[in-house]
Amino acid sequence: MSEVIPLGAWVDHGVHYLLDHDAKTFDSIGKVIESFAALIEHGLQAVPMWALMAFFVGIGLWRVGWRFALFTLLAMLLIYGTGFWDQMVITLGLTLSSTLISLLLGVPLGIWTAKSRTIEMMVRPVLDLMQTMPAFVYLIPAAMLFGLGRVPGILSTVIFAMPPAVRLTSLGIKHVNREIVEAGQAFGCTPWQLLYKVQFPNALPSIMTGVNQTIMMALSMVIIASMVGAGGLGNDVLASIQRLDIGLGFESGLSVVMLAIILDRITESFGRSPGMARAPLLSGLRNVMKVRRAPAAQHG
Repeated sequence: MSEVIPLGAWVDHGVHYLLDHDAKTFDSIGKVIESFAALIEHGLQAVPMWALMAFFVGIGLWRVGWRFALFTLLAMLLIYGTGFWDQMVITLGLTLSSTLISLLLGVPLGIWTAKSRTIEMMVRPVLDLMQTMPAFVYLIPAAMLFGLGRVPGILSTVIFAMPPAVRLTSLGIKHVNREIVEAGQAFGCTPWQLLYKVQFPNALPSIMTGVNQTIMMALSMVIIASMVGAGGLGNDVLASIQRLDIGLGFESGLSVVMLAIILDRITESFGRSPGMARAPLLSGLRNVMKVRRAPAAQHG
């Protein structure tokens, strides 16, 4: 079948052009990301198994409840007992690295789109493309530009996982109670004070939902990223598919599920702020009054 519009050829030529003319730039970016990911992974690996387990159980007890804390303990003991603890730690490191990069890029971009209609109209189709493009497609140019290993896996994951952070940050900022914003402006808040002291705290539940979704999408993508050598539990899942090993596939897949449930419930709990959920207007006005008192205290 002949192509009327050789779009694939254009994209292929574009990637090769970047590879031929900007190889050093991509090498530098790759080294920075590799160092960042290695720092997080080695930090997690340096923590004793019992300490990491106690940390997650403690967070689960504090944020969710004793039943979830018990589930977390049993889930982590199951991962350790089946021999996938080390691989789980690698997967956790990849997920955290990808999530942090996604949030560092996504949250500021979400704030910008909330403030500018023009930027929102420019960014929205790009986000739609990032969310709807099959995840495997990201791996091809990433592997060509950065080689095999963690870096192309992390970058592919960032592209796949960043849209929820952008969208839900923008949604949260735009849906802050207008009365709160007007009160802040009436008290003389600067645009930065209005964002930091009033809008951002009131948008936090929506932003944390975006963080939760970003983590879940990153975790799902790092499994796929094992195809380019990202490592972790994805290697075992991929090996089970290649060898048709049902037992290995079930054990490694169950470890992924346990990790996903733990991260999902913990991050979800941070988006539920009881005081803010019950009285967002009161919480916002309280922040406005803090901004108002600060200059008064300086003059006094």
